[in-house]
Amino acid sequence: QLFRQEGTCYQQAKQALHAAVPDRLQGREQETGILRQFLREHVLGRRPGSLYVSGAPGTGKTACLNRVLLDCKDELAGSRTVVLNCMALGSPQSVFPALAQHLGLPVATGRERVRSLEKHLTARGPMVLLVLDELDQLESKGQDVLYTLFEWPQLPSSRLVLVGLANALDLTDRSLARLGAHPAGSPQLLHFPPYTKEQLTRILQERLGQVAGDPVLDSAALQFCARKVSAVSGDARKALDICRRAVEVVELEVRGQTLLKPLPGGES
Repeated sequence: QLFRQEGTCYQQAKQALHAAVPDRLQGREQETGILRQFLREHVLGRRPGSLYVSGAPGTGKTACLNRVLLDCKDELAGSRTVVLNCMALGSPQSVFPALAQHLGLPVATGRERVRSLEKHLTARGPMVLLVLDELDQLESKGQDVLYTLFEWPQLPSSRLVLVGLANALDLTDRSLARLGAHPAGSPQLLHFPPYTKEQLTRILQERLGQVAGDPVLDSAALQFCARKVSAVSGDARKALDICRRAVEVVELEVRGQTLLKPLPGGES
């Protein structure tokens, strides 16, 4: 019985340390606010536009956006939302047929492909919110794919709102310099800095605080983990992974001890 109860606390701890989207993102209140404001202003305000979200892996970009999309689900119900992970596309050009498929358009080929999408996105209809995660994957020779996508919100009577997420901070400077020539050309920028030691500690504490009973991991251990990870990368996923491994180690030790304990009442 003892181990069964203890076992569940370790299971719960490992569950809590998974990199799922939590209800509230620690240390990302400002970024969440900016994302929400952008969507309200552009999608609900029917103003086409683009936002470029940058930051190293594990700094909360995708988690924040997913949280905001969940929170604003009812508000966004009148528009079309398409989320594509560019890592899953075979090539930069594949973004066009993937988008056409999501919008229910017949898949065209070659130049016709881009033209039919352009026609669709400038025709009357609900606003289209296109989220492109891992945007760096769309870099191509001459950057024609990225240019095409970021120029769509600027077309007359466009109804596209584009949000791109990427690890590279300078993707827009490097690849989309031409866009700056348009008066409204450059996308709005939002950068996610690496998490600090304090923010990582709070994230770990909040996650493990969901587990009832005595703390599974010592507070000093959490701070040590947060300090090490913030010094190297500030990647919250890494910090969660390390703590999950630590819980597994403790769990195995406890299991070993429990199996060796004599049963009460002297039974063998």
